[in-house]
Amino acid sequence: MEPQDIKTLIENGLDDATVEVFSEDNTHYASLVVSSAFEGKRAIARHQLIYQCLGSLMGNEIHAMSIRAHTPEEWAELKGPEAG
Repeated sequence: MEPQDIKTLIENGLDDATVEVFSEDNTHYASLVVSSAFEGKRAIARHQLIYQCLGSLMGNEIHAMSIRAHTPEEWAELKGPEAG
C-alpha cells in the first residue's frame, strides 16, 4: 500500500488533519498527523482515532506504523518560531 493511500484515508477520517506518511517498503510506515480532533486526548486515544481511519488495513496491508499525533498548537510549539 502506498503512503499516499494511507494519507488519504486518514485525511478523510479526520476532518482538519494535516498528514504526512513515509515508508521505505510499503509495509512499515511512519506518520505525522496534526489535527484539532486530538484536543484533550491522551496518546493512546489519538492513535485509536487514526486506527479507526485505517480499519482492517492495520495488521494486514499495514504491518506496522509509528505515529506522531499532535494538536495544531502542539505542532506549532514543536516546530518553533523559526518555522512559522
